[in-house]
Amino acid sequence: MIHDRRSALSSYMSSLLSAGRVIFSGGEAEAALGVGRGALLDAAERLQRRHHLLNPRQDFYVIVPPQFASWGSPPPNWYIDALMRHEGQAYYVGLLKAAELHGATHQAVMEFQVVSGKRLPKIRAGRNLVVFYYRKDMAAVAGGIEERKTDTGTMRLSGPALTALDLLRYPRAAGGLDNIATVLTDLGEKIDGEQLAALSTAAERPVVQRLGYLLDRLGHGMRAAPMHTALAARCPLSWTELDRTEIRDHDFTPPEQERDPRWQVIVRRMPEVDE
Repeated sequence: MIHDRRSALSSYMSSLLSAGRVIFSGGEAEAALGVGRGALLDAAERLQRRHHLLNPRQDFYVIVPPQFASWGSPPPNWYIDALMRHEGQAYYVGLLKAAELHGATHQAVMEFQVVSGKRLPKIRAGRNLVVFYYRKDMAAVAGGIEERKTDTGTMRLSGPALTALDLLRYPRAAGGLDNIATVLTDLGEKIDGEQLAALSTAAERPVVQRLGYLLDRLGHGMRAAPMHTALAARCPLSWTELDRTEIRDHDFTPPEQERDPRWQVIVRRMPEVDE
């Protein structure tokens, strides 16, 4: 009987894969197979132990297609949109993953980074790690989000301008100042200056100042100019550190190397770009 349930669930999963789907809910499977919750959970657990199925969230299942058996999971972009609909949360794929998808990266991105309107725990799915970063004001940045086609549908992705702002908003997730500068070297040429200016009004002032300084330094000053105008109209500027980690210990704070008057940014170490 147990084998029959597992076989029935396997057949159901195969039919979904044939239709181009890699996800299903527990309720869908129960209705399709005519089984109760307990029977479905038992069958699903056995398939999970055989690495044919993932259960990253309660009542949400991801099928592992045969071609991804060695990875233990399909790519997160195959199911992230469905997962976030299941969670009922606004989201976008962002930060280094978004930069990579826009063609701006010099190294492999180890995390699939998602910005969400709710604090969510990370997901280990086979070799993939899906990490969530919280943003309260999702509606304020809606204009900077794009729809990107995937092999199974679409997903929401931060455009170049929003990605650039987020790299400075979440510097640890972005790998630190040197990595941010390296990514911006390529990403900068894809930024729409007017869109960047509009989105910057929803960003913290120091984030805008740091991004503006880096874009200027990396040769993308024309794209940062509208943002500077918008920033100056918000409020009088005050000085901010380019890298706050440099002043964590006052006994070992490096001396200032530069004070940029345009963006009012204090630089204690020049960012190094990985060529």
